[in-house]
Amino acid sequence: MKKLFLLSFLLPFMAVAQDQGIHFEHGTSWADVQAKAKAENKYIFMDCFTTWCGPCKYMSANIFPQEKVGSFMNDKFISVKVQMDQTAKDNEDVKNWYASAKAIEKDYSIRAYPTFLVFAPDGHIVDRQVGGADADGFIQRCAASLQPATQYYTQLDKFKKGQKDTAFLRQLALLALDKYDQGNASDIAKLYLSQQKNLYTPGNLDFIEKFTSSSKDVGFDMFLHHADKVNKVIGAGKAENKVMEIVAKEEVYPQLMKKDNSAPDWAGVEKNLQAKYPAIAEELILKTKVQYYSYIKDANNAVTNIVAYMKKYGHKADPQSLNEYAWTIFEKCNDMQCIEQALEWSKRSFKDQEIPAYMDTYANLLYKSGKKADALAWEEKALNKAEGDEKKNYESTLEKMKKGDKYWE
Repeated sequence: MKKLFLLSFLLPFMAVAQDQGIHFEHGTSWADVQAKAKAENKYIFMDCFTTWCGPCKYMSANIFPQEKVGSFMNDKFISVKVQMDQTAKDNEDVKNWYASAKAIEKDYSIRAYPTFLVFAPDGHIVDRQVGGADADGFIQRCAASLQPATQYYTQLDKFKKGQKDTAFLRQLALLALDKYDQGNASDIAKLYLSQQKNLYTPGNLDFIEKFTSSSKDVGFDMFLHHADKVNKVIGAGKAENKVMEIVAKEEVYPQLMKKDNSAPDWAGVEKNLQAKYPAIAEELILKTKVQYYSYIKDANNAVTNIVAYMKKYGHKADPQSLNEYAWTIFEKCNDMQCIEQALEWSKRSFKDQEIPAYMDTYANLLYKSGKKADALAWEEKALNKAEGDEKKNYESTLEKMKKGDKYWE
């Protein structure tokens, strides 16, 4: 009886808590939702989610139930959830939406989750959002979805009706990219670039870089064959890095993870790269070997290839890579000559900005090399700049150093 009394006492409070967040329609159809929105003169917010999507679950559990989110959304939107995948556990409500979900997925080219669609009170699509956000960011995005100037489909409709000035095209192309509408983003970007007299300006190269994700994109040829011209404007090595990123994705990575878990045919991969991209073949192979052997936890090969890469291309390594390579050496290599080399890489990694994690790597290498006093001093510096859990980790490392522990094996 006490348990029943307690439950009945809590039910009103539970209901209040649930009502604080977004109110989603249930047991209804797409046609019913549209009719209700029209009758109440409200926009429609549609959460297109899947049962396997982590960010979708996060939004439902942590963002949608918040009072300030519900307060904003319930005043302006009729909201509905649409499950885009099908499972054996689906109830009748979900099953009744199967046909509508398929049509929505096709009509609005939904390729990532969560995708949020926004419809005007009369039922026509005006905007889309892709990906999760914190509560304030989510409210800000939904507020923008109510304004014609920031509604993606409203702006796209202007394009289809003939607006083609360069400023508009640039803005729309970037908006399409942000909304994961890859087809329109690419087409509009090409039209914008066709109106540019000089592609080698900082603004245009920054724009081109954003729209270059494959060897078929217009920017790839520029970065590959006119690297010097590109780098002169946007910085040394930027063109080569972009080319290597795309070539790795298209030519190398597909050859690494085989279904039978057999070792990669490195000779074959390198031969293919030398034939297609000789200028970057050796560097890309070495970088990829480092990534591959680190991934499969083959310490000896990871260390060997890190040393080989740094010997020839270390001058190109960015701070993050320098730190990652140095940390791998700390964990996996006991050769003092190797440790001394890694110390130099590590020190370079925080030359321009004293990032605590990079300073911690340097301190650990100093300690492993026998320079305990220097190691303690640098770990103290890292600790003083760190926050939260990172700070606790450095406190633990510092204690181990003071005790003289050998903690890397």
